[in-house]
Amino acid sequence: MILSNLLKRTNLVNHGFFNRKNGFSKGIYKSLNCGKGSLDNKNSVKKNLNYVKKKIYSKKNNISLLYQVHSSKYFFIKKIPKKKLVGDGFITNVKNLPIGILTADCAPILILDCKKKIIAAIHVGWKGAYKNIVIKILKKIIKLGSKKKDIISVIGPCISQKNYEVGDEFKYKFVKKNKKNLNFFKLRNGKMYFDLSKYIYNQLISFGITKIDVIRRDTFDKKNNFFSARRSRKLNERDYGRNISVIMLK
Repeated sequence: MILSNLLKRTNLVNHGFFNRKNGFSKGIYKSLNCGKGSLDNKNSVKKNLNYVKKKIYSKKNNISLLYQVHSSKYFFIKKIPKKKLVGDGFITNVKNLPIGILTADCAPILILDCKKKIIAAIHVGWKGAYKNIVIKILKKIIKLGSKKKDIISVIGPCISQKNYEVGDEFKYKFVKKNKKNLNFFKLRNGKMYFDLSKYIYNQLISFGITKIDVIRRDTFDKKNNFFSARRSRKLNERDYGRNISVIMLK
């Protein structure tokens, strides 16, 4: 479990960015696969989620998760949802209500407003970043009374630029949106690579968020022990596990 120093110092939340260690799953899902939508044994996934729940000291409530679809849709919740919610972000101001995000190369973003005690968990792949999901959620948090100076944003482990190869159409889409987006692309040996973490960081800075923590762990790099969709596809594996990132107000 990886912690953000900025979040830890506040003593207002329990949180964690989890890799694939210390779980119950076998084979390609070894071992802390938290993806209910994966082809893994359902009982193993349930045990893995219970392990994470204990690690963040949630004695009462299970972790709220979404059916993620690379959108800009989010939900402001006051209790555990009774039905499956389709979207890519959660906001809450309720204590002891853990909210989580699943990733396998995309970026997990955890947010805390220290004064208003509002938290958010966001799944951000390139589509979510392009659709400005982080900014939309920040705008909602500000509507709830937050001030930018009180907001901490943490960019969790995701695929690094050196391993995020993209095509010309991908690059064109971003550059058409804003010519300055060229700064997030790098040409190497005739191939184009995109910096997802830097792109999200720039969105936060441009919006006026200054308290930013970046967890620099490349999910594609096997030594860091994260699940990676790209690495699994490269190995021709039939499926892949999901890493979980969780935050909960104390």
